[in-house]
Amino acid sequence: MVRVKVCGLTNLDDSLAAAGFGADALGFVFAPSPRRIEPDKARGIVLGLPPFVLRVGVFVDAPVEWIEEVRRHCELDVVQLHGSESEDFVSCLGGRIIKGLRVGGETPLPERAYAGATLLLDTYEPGRAGGTGRTFDWSLAVEPARQRPVILAGGLTPDNVSQAVQTVSPYAVDVSSGVESEPGRKDHEKLECFIRRAKSAAGPA
Repeated sequence: MVRVKVCGLTNLDDSLAAAGFGADALGFVFAPSPRRIEPDKARGIVLGLPPFVLRVGVFVDAPVEWIEEVRRHCELDVVQLHGSESEDFVSCLGGRIIKGLRVGGETPLPERAYAGATLLLDTYEPGRAGGTGRTFDWSLAVEPARQRPVILAGGLTPDNVSQAVQTVSPYAVDVSSGVESEPGRKDHEKLECFIRRAKSAAGPA
């Protein structure tokens, strides 16, 4: 069964709803974004969550020292890096890491890169680190997903997540804008539908 990460959470109500509907991981954005959250507020949400849900902090080209400080303060389980961070940077940071890579530009996807991290594949758009709300050609993710655990992101919604899972058979899917009523606010009906469809979809045999 595919795992589900719900990202861009900004309040406890949405976070509890996501956990209650069966999300495996919740993402909090500590980078410039309409969904950015301050560490103190994120900590308050994390402390109100039930156990057995992973807490993920999303950073873009942030200093190691600040990432470490936020990771400790917010009691994060996983750090997600969504900028131009190098493999040395990831190794220096340590711990459980998700490394976001943008798919669809002219640069080939480095399937064997960031061996110590889980890859998150998002849509390439010039000048943006992620969160485009657009899909990419999922066939480009099929081979990487066969080689290692891959998280599929980029424009996923309740309407297309089943097809995405059936095409790629990823380890997990990541959703943010596809289940929102407005940036930073989740539509609980869409949220429940997305998680249910993602977990009930079967990948290729």
